[in-house]
Amino acid sequence: MHWMLAVATVAAAAGAEAQALTDPTRPPSAPSIASDSPASQVETTGMQLQSILLSSGRKVAVINGIMVPLGGMVGEARLIRITETQVVLKKGEETEVLKMYPGIDKQPVKRIAARRGESK
Repeated sequence: MHWMLAVATVAAAAGAEAQALTDPTRPPSAPSIASDSPASQVETTGMQLQSILLSSGRKVAVINGIMVPLGGMVGEARLIRITETQVVLKKGEETEVLKMYPGIDKQPVKRIAARRGESK
């Protein structure tokens, strides 16, 4: 009886095909880049800023799935500035700004003065 179960299991496994796994955290518009490809092989056109890591000891941006430190190279461009929401790349005399949230501009909050007698 056990041998029949083992044969059925092997037969079912033989029919299963391997499927490529995709990164569930990769944005849909991000190009697929092999994790072992160096940043120097990435072209600066079509760059997507995916994450920014800031601490007192280091500043790193994740661009197209590759961690690039401040001053590091992405293709032929150098990462010259990292802020909380964007990075600046420089290639020759040209600069390119990549934003974490393109299409969203940070606006100052307008505060309304509290009227007398109202509770806060």
